[in-house]
Amino acid sequence: MGGIHPSAIIADGAQIGADCTIGPFCTVGPDVVLGDRVTLKSHVVVEGDTHVGADTVIFPFALIGGIPQDLKFGGEKSRLRIGARNRIREHVTMNTGTLNGGNETRIGDDGLFMAGCHIAHDVQIGDRVIVVNSSAVAGHCIIEDDVIIGGLSGVHQFVRIGKGAIIGAVTMVTKDVVPHGLVQAPRGQLDGLNLVGLKRKGVSRADITALRAAFQMLKDGEGTFQDRAHRLGEEADSSYVQEMVAFILGDTDRNFLTPG
Repeated sequence: MGGIHPSAIIADGAQIGADCTIGPFCTVGPDVVLGDRVTLKSHVVVEGDTHVGADTVIFPFALIGGIPQDLKFGGEKSRLRIGARNRIREHVTMNTGTLNGGNETRIGDDGLFMAGCHIAHDVQIGDRVIVVNSSAVAGHCIIEDDVIIGGLSGVHQFVRIGKGAIIGAVTMVTKDVVPHGLVQAPRGQLDGLNLVGLKRKGVSRADITALRAAFQMLKDGEGTFQDRAHRLGEEADSSYVQEMVAFILGDTDRNFLTPG
């Protein structure tokens, strides 16, 4: 059963779901909505127009729903929406959105945000994403489902990271990353596919083989990177390859990391 510690400060207007646990010295703002069974361990600040999904656990000294670290932010109303069953560890910061980014930062379900990581304004994060210690995701980024961002890494603003990709530790990512890509090295090199992740998910051998062939074509085929993606879309039967093609041909404000 949940409970609210007597030292916690819950502002008038805050909506607290059933069986929530709010530990010592937590602060919950007036526009906050906590879903059922949310746990705030201690010394947690949740403020702004922030909704936290059911069964999410937030650890000490996290600041959730703070205003954007953006000089263009003028105090306009903006939101942070966090899905269910997330684990948000110590000293994590997650900011609300800005007018130029749709006014909303959104986090999916079942994520793990390790100690000290930062999720900036207008970021859109999918389900089952892991952001490792002291990494930073800059404003307006899109991080699709099942992505892992290694420790001490940085993702440049407006970058998209496709489904199932993995970013190695101490890596700076300044360009879009194709789904299931493997990125490493200090300035972010696309070094292959996240084969370990694909196998752990139980992806069929045929689909993995198709993805490897697609990656090779993107690396060595004729024409521009976009030309190669168009040809892949015309030739590929695998749904995984078609997802990769759709990602490459989708709207973006960045260039792509291309196979070396």
